Amino acid sequence: MSVQIHTLSNGFRIVTENMPGLKSATIGIWVDAGARHERLDQNGIAHFLEHMAFKGTKRRTSLDIAEAIENVGGFINAYTSRETTAYYARVLQEHVPLALDVISDILLEPAFDPRELEVERGVILSEIGQSFDTPDDIIFDWLQETAFPDQPMGRPILGPAERVKAFSRENLAGFVQEYYGPEQMILAAAGAVDHDAIVREAEKLFSHLPRRAATLAQKANFIGGEKREIKDLEQAHFTFAIEAPGFRVDDVYTGQIFATAFGGGMSSRLFQEAREKRGLCYSIFASASAHEDTGMFTVYAGTSGDKVAELAELTITELRRATQDMSDAEVERARQQMKAGMLMGLESPSSRCERLARMVSVWNRVPDLEETIAKIEAVTTPKVRDFAQKLCLTGKPAMALYGPVDKAPTLATLADKLVA
Repeated sequence: MSVQIHTLSNGFRIVTENMPGLKSATIGIWVDAGARHERLDQNGIAHFLEHMAFKGTKRRTSLDIAEAIENVGGFINAYTSRETTAYYARVLQEHVPLALDVISDILLEPAFDPRELEVERGVILSEIGQSFDTPDDIIFDWLQETAFPDQPMGRPILGPAERVKAFSRENLAGFVQEYYGPEQMILAAAGAVDHDAIVREAEKLFSHLPRRAATLAQKANFIGGEKREIKDLEQAHFTFAIEAPGFRVDDVYTGQIFATAFGGGMSSRLFQEAREKRGLCYSIFASASAHEDTGMFTVYAGTSGDKVAELAELTITELRRATQDMSDAEVERARQQMKAGMLMGLESPSSRCERLARMVSVWNRVPDLEETIAKIEAVTTPKVRDFAQKLCLTGKPAMALYGPVDKAPTLATLADKLVA
């Protein structure tokens, strides 16, 4: 498998990886424009724009867009994250040029039809309403807001309903003008792809775009705090977070291995202690997420109101214990899980395509898998214990609770025990 990167004269980047033996490919465009790039009055517009991309262009209706890809057996989709908006399709090898033409069309020539805008506004408002009816979804928005208050990194990707109700055609076009420049776009393709052919097509489609000065995202500042929403629900939803390394720090691998060992699967110590031994919950896990300049170690559990206090206390106890007795066997198991998950995931052209785009966005290159595996292998048990110790000593965690959580300890109580 070979990765090739080419940059057009206007800064538009193309990265491809041919995967021998495949008959299909994933191709898409990743734009360095997500929720954290929005001003307060724009919150939710990146996601709104993603929806509107499929509502018609100057030469295709929304039905034309769907049929163009589905008529050849492919699928097309998009998503918005805090740092990226992605538009991609998976098709058979012979239909890669068609997929690129459709994706370029929805990016470069969106119609923003006023009637379609109102239809999609209603869809997004329903999506926002649904999130509030899904406690184990909304709790993570609240945790993010609590960790990064009053800044773009802490705002919800969907945006608040009152802003979504006010977005106009001009607002959408203005965001495109500000953030959808050639230097903010990466065309990534993986699978049965021909690099030179894709470069030639990209030259035709994107070389005319003028360079634009990028508007930098506000630096994230993890502050922490507590949000507690008491409500008569069946489950008490508990989330706890501490700042962790971003993508650009090698310690990110230590953080991911620690999170896996601590609460990443059924064999993890948190799952075993909280669920298997004590029966405190049905669902519990830990994870480590990473962004360009920050990250977050997170624990989530859904439990009953009368057990939430014990579960919260147990989480802190296990974090403290991990600084002393995280074992070689636990670290090795987490390392193998991380390597296997990464390698098995990259057997999919869609996963590999996304990795290509993310690596180019962060480092402007794609590290060899061997380089990444070497960094995973370099994580030792003492490093993992030291990482746990750093988490405990940060002194500013974030916590969000929802449901029958009136008996849960305060963040101040947990924070004191964390550093004890």
